[in-house]
Amino acid sequence: MLLVDADRPEPVRSGARELALFLTPEPRAEAKEVEETIEGLLLRLEEFCSLTDMIRSDTSQILEENIPLLKAKVMEMRGIYAKVDQLEAFVKMVGHHVSFLEAHVLQAERDHGAFSQALRKWLGSSGLPAFRN
Repeated sequence: MLLVDADRPEPVRSGARELALFLTPEPRAEAKEVEETIEGLLLRLEEFCSLTDMIRSDTSQILEENIPLLKAKVMEMRGIYAKVDQLEAFVKMVGHHVSFLEAHVLQAERDHGAFSQALRKWLGSSGLPAFRN
């Protein structure tokens, strides 16, 4: 630090004052810069909070409106699946009965097929053309 004596000339004193003013930090300018930085950060924080609030409200709206609709659709689909299962069981039962009847028809054709051919021959050997048809 410069010591300024009273017996020194005036230019030295004024130079010392200028140097002191130059070297003295300006707390107001630095404080202003820090305040601006803090204000910018607070603004960004406020924007982030409003964005999260918007997302939270959208999520709540989705949960309140769409989830009940999805539950209703799930219940509807369960009913449809139950009907499909019943139809599958019915088709399987009908298929089983058709196979059973088909087997009986084939057996009856085998058992009575010889009789029908003999009947046709007997009717054909008679002289009546109407019986042949």
